[in-house]
Parts: sequence; C-alpha cells; structure tokens
Amino acid sequence: MSKIIERIEREAGVPGLVALLAERLKPTDLQSLLLEVYRRRAGRKTPASLLVDYENDSLVRPSTTSPLRLLQWEQTAFGLLPPDFQSMVLSPVAPLGTCSIPALVDQNRALSTIRNNEVLSDSTNVLALEAAQRRRVLLKADPKSAQAVHLAASHRLLRPQRFPGPNSFSHFAAFALCSAGRDAGNLRLELATLVTHIGFYLRALDVFLGPGVALRLALTDFHADPRETLLENALLAPVQAAFPRVECGFDRERTSGQNYYVDLCFHVYAAGQDGGWLELADGGVVDWTQTLLASAKERCVISGIGSERLCAVWPG
Repeated sequence: MSKIIERIEREAGVPGLVALLAERLKPTDLQSLLLEVYRRRAGRKTPASLLVDYENDSLVRPSTTSPLRLLQWEQTAFGLLPPDFQSMVLSPVAPLGTCSIPALVDQNRALSTIRNNEVLSDSTNVLALEAAQRRRVLLKADPKSAQAVHLAASHRLLRPQRFPGPNSFSHFAAFALCSAGRDAGNLRLELATLVTHIGFYLRALDVFLGPGVALRLALTDFHADPRETLLENALLAPVQAAFPRVECGFDRERTSGQNYYVDLCFHVYAAGQDGGWLELADGGVVDWTQTLLASAKERCVISGIGSERLCAVWPG
C-alpha cells in the first residue's frame, strides 16, 4: 500500500478503509456510495470554480488538431480497409479491467469510473473483447472453427497520466485493428495477419501523406529461438514487394512491448521534416483471446496508429 493511502486512512481515522471499500462492499453498493460523494462535491462547486477547472485540467481541454484533417484521415483509412474487416463504433466506456486484465498494464493507466467501468484508454483491448465474444459464438457452433474475426475502429482515447512533448495528448484519436482466429501452425495465421495489418497502414499513410514522405517498417521478434529466415520470407519480403519504396527491416534493439506482445511486433515510421523518424503505428501478436477464451489454440493480432499525432505533424 502506498504512503499516500496510508496517510489518507490515518487522517480519516479508518484503518483498512481501502480494503473495506474494495473487498467488502458489493460493486453496486460502492457505486451508490461514490455517486452520493460526487453528487455532494459537485453541489459545492460554483460557476467560477467550474471555469477554473475547465481551464486547468488537461483531461478536459479540447484538442488543437483540425477536425477536418482528422476526418480526412478517417475517410482515407476506412476507405482502404481490407474487405474482411468490419468497422465498429465503440462505446466511450468499457468494463473495469479491460486493459489491466488481458494486457497486464496498471489499472491507473485508465480512468476508472464510479460506475464500475473505465473510460477507453486503448481501443484494441475492446476490439479483442468483441473478437473473443464472436469467436466464442463460432466455437459453440464448431469447436474447431478456423473462421477469423477482423475488426476496426476509430476512437478518441483518454489516458490520465501526463505525457511530455508537443505531440503527446491526454486524449487523442487512434485508429485500431484487431484480428482473431485459430492457430494454423508454423505461425501461418500470425504472419499472414501481420502482413495484412502492416500493408493497411503503409497503403493508408502513402495515400494520406503522399509519395513525398518516406515510410519505414521495423519488425521485432522477442522469441528465444532465431526465426529471421522465416520472418524475412513470409513477412518482410511480401511487404517489400508490395511497397518497394518502404524501408523494411528488423529492429533487434527494441525492448518496448516485451511484456506486452507475445513475440512478434512492429513499428511503422514516417520521415519527419527534421530528418528524423516519427513512430506512427504499433502492433503485434498478443495472447488476449487465449486468456479470454481459456484456449491455447486462439490467436490474436492487434495494431493501432495515432491519428492525432499523424494529423498534428502533417496538418495538410
């Protein structure tokens, strides 16, 4: 328990307050309690204090990115989706633990609500929930169903932690893909799906940014055994053939995502005006549908691109 929580319990004169609220109250009772707490807190605020809060809280400030530019990007992206992908409009909230349970990230990276939900902080997790639900229906009809599920969504995400840098935002638009299916052996499903995801981002960025902006694909494999020949032939070569102007290769130095992705992951970069590479898209193989469906045969590939960053750096 943190020193902050220890101090709060000590000053409140209620030892074990957090355990009481978290473990002994039913979720509905906790919700009722907190609703009354925040109803009273809201009742004490004045119009002047409301305006001050609006001015000072980065979580509620409007985006400075052009909505027309974001719309242009979304039209481009949705228009170039592979035919197997179904587009979705997601709810602003998801079940509590949507990110922390399958992805093992800290719950504080999402904005938990007093109604036992959380505000969407990563749409790929919600797409994985939807994909797992659809795969479960398919498996009930056929326990060995190999029919894949492919989903896409554009959504504004909110993350309560502070991010440094001019192109980092508390809330931002992102475009995400999720594919789920059954293991086909020898990484066939994973590699074919990664080629599809990567090809989508490269094609969409090429159309949106134009041929004057160079793109780069960096593939990383966290697997213990060397598999670069397989990855070169089954993933990098097809991508390079389809996009000859794109620089394709391995990133053997990457460590980010090592406890997030199962093994294979990628970054897509675009060349910035300063000559450096700007990371735009990130994706890879995760075990989320395996854990959600309790089946080692399930496979899942997720990916996403920061629409806000893209449109802020290239405003058109």
